[in-house]
Amino acid sequence: MAIIKKTPEQIEQMAAAGEVLVRTLDLLASKIRSGVSTLELDQAAERFIRSQGCEPAFKGYHGFPGSICASPNSMVVHGIPGDYRLERGDILSVDVGVVKDGWVADAARTFPVGSISPVAERLLAVTEESLHLAVAQCVPGKHLGDIGHAVQHHVEKENGFSVVRTLVGHGVGRQMHEDPQVPNYGKAGTGVLLEAGMVLAVEPMVTVGQRDVHVGEDNWSIYSDDGSLAAHFEFTIAVTPQGPRILTPWHQAKAGARAAA
Repeated sequence: MAIIKKTPEQIEQMAAAGEVLVRTLDLLASKIRSGVSTLELDQAAERFIRSQGCEPAFKGYHGFPGSICASPNSMVVHGIPGDYRLERGDILSVDVGVVKDGWVADAARTFPVGSISPVAERLLAVTEESLHLAVAQCVPGKHLGDIGHAVQHHVEKENGFSVVRTLVGHGVGRQMHEDPQVPNYGKAGTGVLLEAGMVLAVEPMVTVGQRDVHVGEDNWSIYSDDGSLAAHFEFTIAVTPQGPRILTPWHQAKAGARAAA
């Protein structure tokens, strides 16, 4: 394992990519409604990212055809944007990667489409909460196991949902995927020691039912085996001497929108 630590200057460059990513998610949030296709969302994201002098990190990555991943309902991640049109009551995971000046930022949110069921509301809330609990563990002297334990305990022990085991977070920098892998489960105090300069994409993936998943016929999309709803939230986080720094702070824009409403 070769973990590439970033300098403060490099972290600032990643934060600049993250700023564009947050604005991309804000744009998509304004467009997500019943009747909109996932392809239309993808096209809007790509136009905006390129208009900012950046590139969509996912486009062409290992042959992936989209600029975003758009994964509705029981699809956990890696949905290829296409003809699927959103319906009231859906939930939609949107994963976005942005490359700016050679540096990658990666983040995801799961959106409600109109009014959703109580279980879907709780799934989204619990998964997002688990991400924030994970952020709190991203400090020098903690371990990767502390991140996974925080997610798993909140999701499974406290709320009765399931953490997907076969999908994990990762390091990020000049490459989309760098060491280390960042599981969303684990034992506190174990695993790689966190040090200042590490940058991690932490991304809880949670299902209402069982944790098992399978790959769809397109060889990209990943679904819950039991057809239960799935949610996915992600930040790119820098471990710094001052504590965790979220480089893709989409939650701040969302909080501002709630205050304005």
